[in-house]
Amino acid sequence: MAWEAAEIAGKGGLIDPGQESLKQYAFGLRMSVAFSVGLAILIGVLRILRGWPIHYLIIGGYVLVMLMTIIAPKEIIGLAYDAGGVTTSTITVPLVAALGVGLASSIRGRSPLVDGFGLIAFASLLPMIFVMGYGLIIFG
Repeated sequence: MAWEAAEIAGKGGLIDPGQESLKQYAFGLRMSVAFSVGLAILIGVLRILRGWPIHYLIIGGYVLVMLMTIIAPKEIIGLAYDAGGVTTSTITVPLVAALGVGLASSIRGRSPLVDGFGLIAFASLLPMIFVMGYGLIIFG
């Protein structure tokens, strides 16, 4: 297992960091993930404020992820799914959960346990969609 990690790290050194196209690709990838997380937070806050049921949004989002997986270039699919996992980091999850629970508890008639959660699901769902869309633009 350790030799695989060393081998992968060695292969990473073969990429020339001076390549302008690689820098642009990486920048576009970071911006697509950042924008999608911001949009996910916005949709989640609107969901709490308007009282939209979360299950429709989550099911619809994952149906969209599956459909985009079918049409997305195979080079980007693994990266897209990893982008969804990366957004649930040790900093993002407590921050986003605190935002959702705090907002839901400050609105009369809302339950922090029922309405406050779901932002993390959006924060991992939308980056998958956006990175696959980015792959369709770049590789398509």
